[in-house]
Amino acid sequence: MTQYYKPEHLAHLGDIAEGNSKLAEKFFEYYGEVFSGDGALTRRERALIALAVAHALQCPYCIDAYSQECLTQGSDLEQMTEAVHVATAIRGGAALVHGLQMLEHVNRSSM
Repeated sequence: MTQYYKPEHLAHLGDIAEGNSKLAEKFFEYYGEVFSGDGALTRRERALIALAVAHALQCPYCIDAYSQECLTQGSDLEQMTEAVHVATAIRGGAALVHGLQMLEHVNRSSM
């Protein structure tokens, strides 16, 4: 059985520039700046945010990369797990609040 997501693809992300080097250069410059050094957030805090977002977006490449980056930046399993639960709560709440649209539709149709 072959897998759709291949971990080795992550190491070749730069190859995407073959399709449009100008846009790739701009993206990678921006991406690099976002994650460089400490700013208002530390590198560790940004890695935890990235890990949470990776789970919310369900990107296995990002989950792999930012699990490792969190460890590199000194996060522990408890902190990483809590970040994932924060993303899960927000994503779940966002889905649930759309239930109000369904409820409004049902109520209009029942009148």
